[in-house]
Amino acid sequence: MADIAQLTRMIEPEAKALGFNLVRVKLFGAAGDITLQVMAERPDTRQLTIDDCAALSRRISDLFDEKDPIEDAYRLEVSSPGIDRPLTRLSDFSDWAGHEARIFLTAPVEGRKQLTGILKGVDGDRISIDVKKHEVMTIGFDQVADAKLLLTDALIASTRPLSTEGADEFEDEALESADQNQSEGQD
Repeated sequence: MADIAQLTRMIEPEAKALGFNLVRVKLFGAAGDITLQVMAERPDTRQLTIDDCAALSRRISDLFDEKDPIEDAYRLEVSSPGIDRPLTRLSDFSDWAGHEARIFLTAPVEGRKQLTGILKGVDGDRISIDVKKHEVMTIGFDQVADAKLLLTDALIASTRPLSTEGADEFEDEALESADQNQSEGQD
């Protein structure tokens, strides 16, 4: 499989050129069913529109058609990180302080391989989290194997969609398409 660090180095300038911050590049699946997942966000809104995703997807596709860094066939998936976003950069842990997260560790700390609780912030490269039914624990960023925000009412309240304009039209188009597909199936 392709080198994620190399893919990230290739994709990041394309995201930056569009004014986006790269959140995560992940390659998963087995031969014949590989997905290259790219998550990015606008720095001011922490979201992407569908048009933003399409623009970044086109840039990556054009670049990869030219450079061909992945030998096998793959599916490209470009998205916003979503509300229960992965925490992949040290700054994510300070930016989302006050919200609930789940952190999986590279090795157990105090007998725990997973920490779930409220993010307290960052000091240097150290992350503090108030672990439920335990205490505040501090770990190094290098000890994080994987982390993400957990969907809570507080998180929902603090993240607002960019715009709901056009959502009704999108829903109407989806219903029309479903009705048309159903009608065609009955012929």
